[in-house]
Amino acid sequence: MSKVLSKSLLKARKEGRNPIIAEVKVYSPKYGDLLMGRDPIKILKIYEECEVAGISYITAKEFKGDEKLLKELSENTELPVLRKDFIKRKEDIERTSELGASAVLLISKILKDRTSEFVDYALEHGVEPLVEVHTTEDIAIVNETRTPMIGINNRDIFQMEKDDGSVEVTERLYKYVRRDALKISESGISTLEHLTRALKCADAVLIGTAFMRARNLREIVRNFVRAP
Repeated sequence: MSKVLSKSLLKARKEGRNPIIAEVKVYSPKYGDLLMGRDPIKILKIYEECEVAGISYITAKEFKGDEKLLKELSENTELPVLRKDFIKRKEDIERTSELGASAVLLISKILKDRTSEFVDYALEHGVEPLVEVHTTEDIAIVNETRTPMIGINNRDIFQMEKDDGSVEVTERLYKYVRRDALKISESGISTLEHLTRALKCADAVLIGTAFMRARNLREIVRNFVRAP
């Protein structure tokens, strides 16, 4: 099993699975506590059983994340782990590697003209970058970088998930993303209809809140991975 996120996503698609990055999400500014007393490692194991292509975890304090759990998740799976945070320093990329994560989220709206520099730095340190965009202006910047993956966030990250994200954002923006980059639709995907629409435009999806709020986690994840 590849620890390289982009390869794992492509492998899932080749094997007939929907390429899904599943998030172990402990808190949402909109919905509050998502862990609800559960063991995050057990959630990780359910994701593995359902054959997701990758794992995501948010270390940002605004989402009640911490580096310790990122390290535990990375040590307890053979799947690639994506670290999500508001990365602003190159030291954070080095730290991501030290914690065992194989990929890091870089947000173009935060890094702006430093985006390419941070992408190169991540690649040099063996951490695969996933660069997030939300507007055509963001995409214009990111298309000039060497990132292998571009994530279209259906929500405005500066709204802290309190806006109503919609797959329509992916449907509107995907055509502007350069062809050789894997396109990942992020956030606002909560139904199989959303999934189908997203995968018509993107190569993969990232889902967190919908999975964490599900009554039967195993059932919903399996359905999403195996949906035609």
